[in-house]
Amino acid sequence: MATRQVATRAVALRTGDARDLAIVDALMTEAFDPRYGEAWTRSQCLGVLALTGVQLTLAIVDDVPAGFTMTRAVADEAELLLIAVAPAQRRRGVGTALIRAAIAECSACAIAKLHLEVRAGNDAVGLYRAHGFTKVGERRAYYRGKTGVAHDAHTYSRDINS
Repeated sequence: MATRQVATRAVALRTGDARDLAIVDALMTEAFDPRYGEAWTRSQCLGVLALTGVQLTLAIVDDVPAGFTMTRAVADEAELLLIAVAPAQRRRGVGTALIRAAIAECSACAIAKLHLEVRAGNDAVGLYRAHGFTKVGERRAYYRGKTGVAHDAHTYSRDINS
């Protein structure tokens, strides 16, 4: 029986800033279906990036932006504000690399809990659960897409050093 070799591509992570908003916009356009209303505008991202405790992390695969996270730390808690992975890069370790980096950064900064919010039914829930997040709450009709249809949001949380 012949063995099959699969090339493993490294996911490079780097800290981003406001100069990377064109990359963030492009990734959100590609990754977020507009019918759910999850993507942020450029001005929302710019405004949040100016806040204390906000970090933008970009994932690069083969010199091409593959995903990003935006987190915000306040006191001893943090929130994963946004995570996006280009559809062609899903299930290839990009989301895992980004989540692990966010958790490691929280640990290094003595953050006790990391929170996130996700649309009910989003496939990313499996990724979050695999990294120790548990559902702690729900917001009814939180997301509204371009058609006006409302979608619930679920809140997840994870202890950092457990």
